[in-house]
Amino acid sequence: MKILLTGVNSKYIHSNLAIRYLKAYTEDLPCECKIREFSINDRIEIILEQIILEKADVVAFSCYIWNMEYINKLADLIKLVDKNIEILYGGPEVSYDSENFLKACNGEYVISGEGEESFKEFVEYKLGLRDIGSIRGLYYKSEEKVIFNGLRPQMDMNDLSFPYKEGDKEIHNKIVYYEASRGCPFKCKYCLSSTANGVRFLDIERVKKELKFFIDEKVRLVKFVDRTFNCNHDFVKEIWEFLIEQDTQTTFHFEISADLLRDDEIELLNKAPKGRIQLEVGVQTTNNEVLNNINRYVGFETIKDKVIGIAKEHNVKQHLDLIAGLPGEDFNSFKKSFNDVHSIRPDEIQLGFLKLLKGSSMRDEAEKWGIVYAPYAPYEILRSKDISYEELLELKKVEEIVDKYYNSQKFNTVLKYFLSKFETPFDFYYAMGSYFHERGYFNINIGNTEYYRVFVDFNNYKFNGENTEELKDIIKYDYLKYNKKKWLPEFLNRDITKEEERIIKEKLKDLYDFKRSHIEKFNLDIMQYIESDKLLMSQNYLLFDLDNEDDIKLISNML
Repeated sequence: MKILLTGVNSKYIHSNLAIRYLKAYTEDLPCECKIREFSINDRIEIILEQIILEKADVVAFSCYIWNMEYINKLADLIKLVDKNIEILYGGPEVSYDSENFLKACNGEYVISGEGEESFKEFVEYKLGLRDIGSIRGLYYKSEEKVIFNGLRPQMDMNDLSFPYKEGDKEIHNKIVYYEASRGCPFKCKYCLSSTANGVRFLDIERVKKELKFFIDEKVRLVKFVDRTFNCNHDFVKEIWEFLIEQDTQTTFHFEISADLLRDDEIELLNKAPKGRIQLEVGVQTTNNEVLNNINRYVGFETIKDKVIGIAKEHNVKQHLDLIAGLPGEDFNSFKKSFNDVHSIRPDEIQLGFLKLLKGSSMRDEAEKWGIVYAPYAPYEILRSKDISYEELLELKKVEEIVDKYYNSQKFNTVLKYFLSKFETPFDFYYAMGSYFHERGYFNINIGNTEYYRVFVDFNNYKFNGENTEELKDIIKYDYLKYNKKKWLPEFLNRDITKEEERIIKEKLKDLYDFKRSHIEKFNLDIMQYIESDKLLMSQNYLLFDLDNEDDIKLISNML
């Protein structure tokens, strides 16, 4: 008896926690449960081939909004190749309206809700150890009908088996996902967590032990999937204290509700080693009326105070989320929300678009708000009475520009220059998005240097080439800070001569290791610009450390 636990992830770097839980939870049974992971970016013919070659009796799919359409196609192909292979579906995308889904799809079984105990009993059924009618949480086909065995009560999380093992190569080259709790205390209308009751936690000593496993294995990034990690003050504080005390390069990522943060928690975060902790904060909108429409009651000023408090030591990366298309929010309201969030300069700003998930109360209210959404996953909004399809398209352009230029943090000085030329940050990203669209850049792959060059072209287009030489030095500074120092694209000037470089190295040979550094000449006083926004033309030299992008020294005054 062989079951193939199949994850089709949104990117190669991602991994699937759910199928690992299922495998770990059934290891005491005499059944071969094998994990195979793919990506929606893989050719479907290749995935089909790999699945068929496994010669499994059952193929189990982990289903989400980002892979459901892909999985439906895979299931159809599997049945065309071998109709005897049974298909089992599980995951949030099939846990609502499961009966109709199973009637319409190619497959025999759906596990609704939490899957570990239902899957274990399903394996026992396939081994002849129990009757299928005894498996709670299971939908199955029988004589052209779909039978449901009833809901399964929520499990004790401490019954879960730890899904990772020593030496597992997947945890070293992919993002590792982990959960210390299930459920969420909030009832946001767009979120599936609003349908669950209460929050359940793993034993805290067990959590510490499992986190130490990741540290010992030198995992690069561990992302907690807990919906609101900081909903329990004592729990979060003890976990953060534990992680901060460790000697590790592992980064731990948490989704939190900023308004719940207490002063002592912020003080604790301020003590974390740089890069140890990342936080994802759901703002969604700064319009209080819109927040009320979706059952969120957190004012932006509260979030702003907490985010600024965390940011003061520059050691914790913060990622803030916005959602376009929320009921009651028009284009101008979203623009204000964006500018509000941008004003506190988080490390990343994520622009998402409302998705009306199966089982969410937002879907039930779609007609009330005039929301029209795609009838297939990921069920993204197309228009509403508050925002048009065309306006959403404009926001998608802004999203791409923000993600490329702001979130990469590799264009900060160039952005500083252009943001000063527009009334609001949104206006700049909107103008840049329109420029990209007009030039067709969104539809082609442009190289890394082109993302820098486009600023010069945009400046010519928008501002008639004003301050071109100053701008090129600003671009050169960002380019050298984040890219290879020994080469510059042709549109940037490298003014320093071999003789100048020789003289500088001779004078400063006792101070710096020039094998691990790079000298560059600027005609703009770039350090003065960074500090005061003043564009002053003054010949100067900077020393870039090849091993530390933040170590840049002005050496002109030493010559």
